[in-house]
Amino acid sequence: MAVEKHGRRAVGKAFGGRGRAAALAAGAVVVALTAVSPALAVGDRAGSERSTVPAGTGAVQASAGTSSPSVGRAAYDLGDLAFAPGAPYKGRNEIAAVVRYPEGAGSEGLARGRHPLIVMQHGQWATCADRAAQNALVKARKALALAEEAGDEAEAARQRAVVDRMSERLWAWPCRAGIAPLPSSSGYDYLAESLARQGFVVVSMGANGINATSGGQADSVYRARADLINKHLDLWRQLDAGKGPLKGKLKDPETGRVSDAPFAGHLDLQRVGALGHSMGGGGVMQQVADGRHGDWPAGVKVKAALGLAPTATWDNEPVTKVPLAVLWGTCDQVNTGEYVKWNRKDNKAPLHGITLTGGNHNYFNTQWSPGSGQVAGEDDAIPGGQPGRCVAQDGTDQEHRGLDEATQRRIATGYTVAFFRRYLMGDTSADALLTGRKKLPDVPDVVRVEYVKPH
Repeated sequence: MAVEKHGRRAVGKAFGGRGRAAALAAGAVVVALTAVSPALAVGDRAGSERSTVPAGTGAVQASAGTSSPSVGRAAYDLGDLAFAPGAPYKGRNEIAAVVRYPEGAGSEGLARGRHPLIVMQHGQWATCADRAAQNALVKARKALALAEEAGDEAEAARQRAVVDRMSERLWAWPCRAGIAPLPSSSGYDYLAESLARQGFVVVSMGANGINATSGGQADSVYRARADLINKHLDLWRQLDAGKGPLKGKLKDPETGRVSDAPFAGHLDLQRVGALGHSMGGGGVMQQVADGRHGDWPAGVKVKAALGLAPTATWDNEPVTKVPLAVLWGTCDQVNTGEYVKWNRKDNKAPLHGITLTGGNHNYFNTQWSPGSGQVAGEDDAIPGGQPGRCVAQDGTDQEHRGLDEATQRRIATGYTVAFFRRYLMGDTSADALLTGRKKLPDVPDVVRVEYVKPH
């Protein structure tokens, strides 16, 4: 059973003038809940994009003659220790991110109109892809269990020391020479690609520095994570004005050349979305909490927030003024349907609770999942008594059939795209999906939606 370091459970308009550039078909309101491609490891064996447009919602699927924009990629890295969150947090974080955006010279491309920005933040996970340390850690843990069972205290102490040393290597920041950072921020590329095809600019930031330094700082780590989100938003605010530290620093991740994507003057920072997973979800909840809007950079407005199994923030500040969705799975050991309960009596904005029967915490991030082959990647659900089943964490202790990685990501993609199109683009075509009146097609019927209207 995997747990994030220091314990996950404990840390706890319709399209008008501005939105037209993001539409996929001129004159039509289009919802394309785009499936993820095989290259992004979600199992579309047909090798082509599949649309999951809910029937009966009034959505119009893009016709064969109307193609989605291609997706451009960029990345930036201003340094492993470039950012210091506000006091009392102690530690420094990288300013680095991977970026997806709609490209092309047509009406769908980045160079036309202004595009909503979505920022993403990953959760608490190992920071360094140190394969040797991971292998030694697994071996030492097994030896420790045998020593404890045999009552050999001397051997147990020796193996604990090995566990500690290898853990420190996996959770170092910056990483040792020759060891690559573990790219948790790339674990949501499947979401970013689908969102970028809808006309969004999507920025997935690194939070390895916070992961490495958060031990013993549970009371301030979520504020640090919110600070990091606001820092990236401020950098993009400056870039949209054609200036700031990001100018000339975005590079093509394949060639290393400076990106020529025309971001300046083409971002709509009045329509920003925030998405976070696990403790990154807690960071988003802190950043959009009612009393924290004054911390947003000048000229930036967050209009929608989505948490993938978000952990509980230290202060449990209310989130009632921004449209909010919480998506989690019943076999996820971060039992986080609570945000709906906490905020439902006072919500001034729509509130959506989306529960996946058999969903798993790690499967939302491809880098954390076993199918990736990445260092530390694993299925962290509690196994049931039969193969393919997991123990539900919703208080019932029932055994549910576990979702596979591909299916969980298809479901997450469908609801994520529908949510951000609804609240950042004003597209009401998938309201029936987001309120639970309709089901997402082409996936198992494993989703329960709780919708709370604004008061």
